[in-house]
Amino acid sequence: MTSASVVTLGETMALVRTTEIGSLRHANSLAFGIGGAESNVAIGLARLGVATSWLGRVGDDSLGERVAREIRGEGIDVRVIVDPDAATGLMVKERPSAASTAVHYYRAGSAGSRLHPDDLPQGWIEEASLLHITGITPLLSDTALATLHTAIDRARAAGAIVSFDINYRSSLASAEAASPLLRELAERADIVFGGAEEFAILYPGSSGADAAARLRDAGCATTVLKQGPDGATAFSGDAVVVSPGSTIDVVDTVGAGDAFVAGYLSALLDGLDLDATLRRANACGAMACLVPGDWEAAPTLRELERFLDGAGDPVRR
Repeated sequence: MTSASVVTLGETMALVRTTEIGSLRHANSLAFGIGGAESNVAIGLARLGVATSWLGRVGDDSLGERVAREIRGEGIDVRVIVDPDAATGLMVKERPSAASTAVHYYRAGSAGSRLHPDDLPQGWIEEASLLHITGITPLLSDTALATLHTAIDRARAAGAIVSFDINYRSSLASAEAASPLLRELAERADIVFGGAEEFAILYPGSSGADAAARLRDAGCATTVLKQGPDGATAFSGDAVVVSPGSTIDVVDTVGAGDAFVAGYLSALLDGLDLDATLRRANACGAMACLVPGDWEAAPTLRELERFLDGAGDPVRR
């Protein structure tokens, strides 16, 4: 297989979700699938025409086989490590009401949390244009954190772009414990994505703009503030670009941030300017909210173009 333009690594879990609105206490039927922030981004990129590779650990079990098969089925180069001593993680998603979604994780000691620097193949990162990581992985274990720093070292040595989505999970660590770990990774990245509260975790008490300035001083080229239905704001050099969101009927917001990142990175690799890049990212994020599931609604370029026919233009200030 030819080398991928984007490589990413992290834990992908089996996913069980209710098919109706209401608590799991009374659910009559469940749907089965997979989900993980990094593989969600990989799938989004692949559907937009970007050659992508995902690496992760799964258990020697049926759930692990499903994870690998589903991701590979999306045309992604899968580098899976089968761990005989740990199970594949599981997440369960319910919709207590039409306006809310709750996700429950069963991942303590999972195969995915046992990611190790030795799992990184020689040449895998060096042949890519971009490495994408998230703030979920470093909170899984000490070896997972070390794996990310090793990956960044190798990407930097090879001249690859490093993309980091803060993606803070309070179920994995308190904000106080996570802050120094996430900040160090963010300051080593070229592009950092996050919501206002996530940027504040990096630098407690800071606003999105303050965090962007501090990351720029640390050497980060671009910071992107994800604002959900309000769109996004990017800080790149002295430029501040604001892109509005789209008005849609939301079905499920889980995975929208990953779709946003996939849209952004694909546009970056396609050579689009920052205005058009944010416009594509916002559209991908919105489209992900139209269908239940973590990645199922990730658009192809053709579907994206149809959606964008009715979207607004970004505003520069």
